[in-house]
Amino acid sequence: MGKHLSLVIVLLLLGCHNRISSENLILLNGYWEIEKVILPNGETKEYELNTTIDYIEIKDLSGFRKKVYPKFDGTFDTSNDAELFSIVAQNDGFEIHYKTELSTWIEVLKTLSEDSFSVTNAEQITYYYKRFEPVNVIR
Repeated sequence: MGKHLSLVIVLLLLGCHNRISSENLILLNGYWEIEKVILPNGETKEYELNTTIDYIEIKDLSGFRKKVYPKFDGTFDTSNDAELFSIVAQNDGFEIHYKTELSTWIEVLKTLSEDSFSVTNAEQITYYYKRFEPVNVIR
């Protein structure tokens, strides 16, 4: 009886694992601000105030990310620079493959919800993002 109960608990825990589905990748669209970074040694760097925000747009497993600068009136300044990427299904998850004129790199998408996501890069640095909520101080 104990072995069966243990097996049921293990199966329940595996079934509750937060897997990211391809249908949920659309949640990456929008404005994101970095919340914290966890380094490979476990050190955490918190970000209380962000002067730049990431805007992500994805369609059909490809898209771009660009830095935007929030203004006090709720709008954004931006440049024409963008990091193009494609999303590749790998090992029961997804990788984001970036390519710019200067570099290429891969981030593994670890978590994704309406309000947050996280990615880990090749250096085992994990970035946690939260959805940006603009503050309009000019009315």
